Amino acid sequence: MAFAAGATACSAPSDGGKDGDAEAAESVVIGVASEPDTLSPLLGYGKDGNSKIFDGLLARDTDLKLKPALATALPKITDGGRTYTYTLRDGVKFSDGEPLTAQDVVYTYRTVLDEKTNNTARSELDAVDSVRASGDDTVVFTLKYPYAPFAARTVLPVVPEHVAGKQDPNTGDFNTEPVGTGPYVLTNWSKGEKLTFKANPHYWGGKPAVKSFTMAIIADDNVRATRLRSGDLDGAVLPPNLAATFEKDDGRRSYRARSYDFRAVTLPTSGKVTGDRAIRRALDAAVDRQAMVDKILDGAGRPAYGPLPVDDSWYERGIERPYDLAGAKRILDEAGWKTGAGGVRAKDGRRASFTLCYPSGDKVRQDHALAYASDAKKAGIEVKVEGATWEVIEPRMKSDAVLAGFGSVGDPDFGLYTLLHSSLAGDGFNNMAHYDNPAVDEALDAGRRSRDPKARAAAYQKIQQALVADPGYTFLTHIDHLYVLADRWEGLTTQLEPHEHGFASGPWWNIQDWRPKK
Repeated sequence: MAFAAGATACSAPSDGGKDGDAEAAESVVIGVASEPDTLSPLLGYGKDGNSKIFDGLLARDTDLKLKPALATALPKITDGGRTYTYTLRDGVKFSDGEPLTAQDVVYTYRTVLDEKTNNTARSELDAVDSVRASGDDTVVFTLKYPYAPFAARTVLPVVPEHVAGKQDPNTGDFNTEPVGTGPYVLTNWSKGEKLTFKANPHYWGGKPAVKSFTMAIIADDNVRATRLRSGDLDGAVLPPNLAATFEKDDGRRSYRARSYDFRAVTLPTSGKVTGDRAIRRALDAAVDRQAMVDKILDGAGRPAYGPLPVDDSWYERGIERPYDLAGAKRILDEAGWKTGAGGVRAKDGRRASFTLCYPSGDKVRQDHALAYASDAKKAGIEVKVEGATWEVIEPRMKSDAVLAGFGSVGDPDFGLYTLLHSSLAGDGFNNMAHYDNPAVDEALDAGRRSRDPKARAAAYQKIQQALVADPGYTFLTHIDHLYVLADRWEGLTTQLEPHEHGFASGPWWNIQDWRPKK
C-alpha cells in the first residue's frame, strides 16, 4: 500500500549545472540499515531473488508469482514431480560479455550443494539429487523426492563458471567483485559506507532509466532519517515513528509493505532458565502483543502467535493467545517457581533471570526487548536487556536469548524448516533457539516431502499447535516495512516481503523498471 506525501521533487546532491542535473535525474541514492556479508550467490547472497547483479532461472513479479527470467518458461515437471527441466533464454550475456550456458547453472547449484562451500542455506536445496546440462541451453534437475515448492527455489542467482570456477568460493574475489547477468554492475563497495552500481550494458532485459544507484549503509535509524530530510538521500527504510514524520513533506512518498517479517525472542533450550518449558510457556502468556503493535509499531503490524502471519493461508486459526498475566503466574506457580526477593521468582535456588540481547542501533528491536522485559517482570521473571553488535551476540546465541527477526515468503517450508528443525540447531542463524521437538521435526519433513496440499496443510497445522504447547521462541509481532522516497519516479511498487529487506526488498526491488515522472 502506498500513500502520497507531497508533489515536488527531491534528488540527491550533484555538482550542479546541466550535466549534474542530468546525472541526478538518472541516479538514485537509498539509505539502508545494513549490507550483505558477501555478494556471491554461492554463499547465499540473493537466494530469494531480487538481486540487481544476478538473475535466477525464474523471478517473482509484484504479486510473488513465478515468471521466467534466464529460463524461457516455467519448468517442465515430470516423473511425478521428481524432474524439472528448464530451457535457457537465447543471447544472454554476463556483464563481462561472455555468454550464459547451461553449464553455468550446473556449476552454481553444484557449488552451493558442495559441503565445502560455506553456505548456511544449503538445506533449502536438500531435495536436489543431481543437476546436469543437456546441451548448451537445457538444465535438468532430478530430485530425491517430490518437493512441491522447488520451482520457487530456482530464483537462486546464476554465476559464471569461467570466473567463479577459478576461485575458492569461500574466499575468492568473486565475493566482492561479482559478475552476473542482472540489470546492474557493482562499481564500488566501501565496506560499512556504500555500494554503488551502474547499468549493465549487456543486460538482456533492456536499458534501465535509472542509470546508476547507490545503497548507503546507515545503521542508525535517526541518522538515516536526518540524511533523507536533508536531501542527501532519495529514499530510505525507516521505522514507523520516523516514517510518520515525513507524511506531510512535499516531494516525498511513503510506502508500506506487508511482510512475513516477525520479531521473536529466542529461548535457548540449553539455558538454565530458558530451558524450562514452564518459563517459556509463561512468557508466551505474559507478553502483550497488541500493545507492542500499537505502541512500538504505531499500528504498522500485527500480533504474532507463530512464525506465519495471521492473514497467511497456511496460518492455523485458533492458536491466538491473548495477554494472560494471571495464566502466566499460574503456570509458574504449578511448576514450582515461587516469588522471591525483589519479586523475582526462584526454583531450587535458581532465580528466574536471563539476559536478552538485541542489535545496537535497531530502535524497533530495542523497544520490543524493553517491552518484553517489562511484561516478564510482572510475572516474576527478570529479563536483563543488553544491546550489542552481532559480533558480540553470535557467540552467545546458544545460551542467551536474542531479540531476533526472521520470515521467508513463498512457502511455509522456506521459513519454518530453518527456524525449527533440530538438525540445523546452531547452524549460523538457523534454529537459533536450538529447538528440539521430534514431533515438529517429523512434521517439517512431512511438509517438505509431500505434494499433497491436504497432507502439507496438516503438517504445518501440527507444527503451529506444537509451538503453543512447547514454545522455543516467544513470537511477538509481524511488522510492516515502511519506506520514504522522493516522488520523482513512476513504477514503484511493493511486494509481500521477507525478513531480509532494505538492501534487495523494498520499493526498489524493480528499480530497473522505474521511469522518470513526466
